[in-house]
Amino acid sequence: MRIEEDVKLDFKDVLIRPKRSTLASRKEVDIKRAYTFKWSKRTYEGVPIIAANMDNVGTMDMARAFIKDGNGLTVALHKHYPLETLIDFFSEYGGSSVWYSIGLVQDDRDKLKAFLESAPQKEGKGIDKICIDVANGYSESFLDYIKGIRDMIPDDITLMAGNVVTGEIVEELILAGIDIVKVGIGPGSVCTTRKMTGVGYPQLSAIIECADAAHGLGGRICGDGGCTVPGDVSKAFAGGSDFVMLGGMLAGHDESEQEIVTGDDGEKYLAFYGMSSDTAMKKHKGGVAEYRASEGKTVKIPYRGPVEGTLQDILGGVRSTCTYVGARQLKELTKRTTFVRVTQQINNIFGAG
Repeated sequence: MRIEEDVKLDFKDVLIRPKRSTLASRKEVDIKRAYTFKWSKRTYEGVPIIAANMDNVGTMDMARAFIKDGNGLTVALHKHYPLETLIDFFSEYGGSSVWYSIGLVQDDRDKLKAFLESAPQKEGKGIDKICIDVANGYSESFLDYIKGIRDMIPDDITLMAGNVVTGEIVEELILAGIDIVKVGIGPGSVCTTRKMTGVGYPQLSAIIECADAAHGLGGRICGDGGCTVPGDVSKAFAGGSDFVMLGGMLAGHDESEQEIVTGDDGEKYLAFYGMSSDTAMKKHKGGVAEYRASEGKTVKIPYRGPVEGTLQDILGGVRSTCTYVGARQLKELTKRTTFVRVTQQINNIFGAG
C-alpha cells in the first residue's frame, strides 16, 4: 500500500482566471475543433461534445436533434438497439453524427460483425466511429478485446474506448489501436462506483494527466462524467480534453425516449439512471448478477422539453468562457487557461439555479 500526497482536483475545486481580451463579442469565438485521428486517419470537424451512450441520453432521437442543431455534436448510441433498428437508422442518416457502441460481451461483437456485413456499411452509410465502453478499462482482457476489434474492423473506423483515469494506461490503449481514450471513473451524476468500491480519481486532474499522456503519442481523450453546469464543460476543455461526454446534462428531454410521468405534485418527470444500476440491469439483462452489486442509481428528473435550449446554454457558456480569457478558438482555451484553486465557486443563497 502507498499514498499519493499530491493534490488532485475536481471541477468544483477551481475557477478559470480571466485575462485581457481583444474579443468584442461571443460571436467571434469558434468552438469547433478539427482533428485527424491517429489510427483511422479520418478527420472530424465540429463542436466536440458527445451525448453519453446511456439508453436515456444516447438515443436516435438525440442524434436527430444534434443533426438539426448543425454544430457537429455527436451521439454515442446506446448498445441496446436491435440490429434491424440500427440498420434502418444508418440507412437514413449514415454514421456521421453517431458512435456505434459495444461492450465486452460476445453478443455485442456478433451484432457488430453482422452490421459490418449489412447494406449501409457496403453502401458507404455505415459505421465510421465505434465506442468500446466498459466500467473498468484496466483489465488485460480489455486490451486483448480492443486488439481483436481493431483487427476485425476496417482500418478507417475511428475507435474510442475506456474508461480509465491514469496516464500509463492511456498510453497503452493508444498503442493498442485506440484513437480516443475515454477518461472518468465514478464522477457521473448517477454513478455510485466510488461509493460501492472506493475507486476513482478526481475528474479534472484525470483529464489533465491523461491528456498529457495521449497528446504525446498523437492520441486524443474524451472527458466522460462530472460535468453538472456549462462551466464544467469549459473546465474540461481547458484541462486538455479533446472531447467531452455528457450524460445528466442532456437527460430529461424529449429526446431521451423515456416515458414522461406526472407526479403527485402535478409536475412531469422522467427517470434517469446509470447503466450499471439495478434499473438498467433489470431492463436489459433481467436483473443484477449474483456476483456483482449495482453501481448506479435511479433518480427522477423534471421534464425539460426539447434539448435545443440546453444545447444553447452549453455552447453559449463555452463561448463566453473563451471571451473571458481571449481565446478566439476553442483550441486556444487550454493555452490561455490559468486555474485558480477555490473553496467555493457559486453563491447559492437563493438556490442553485
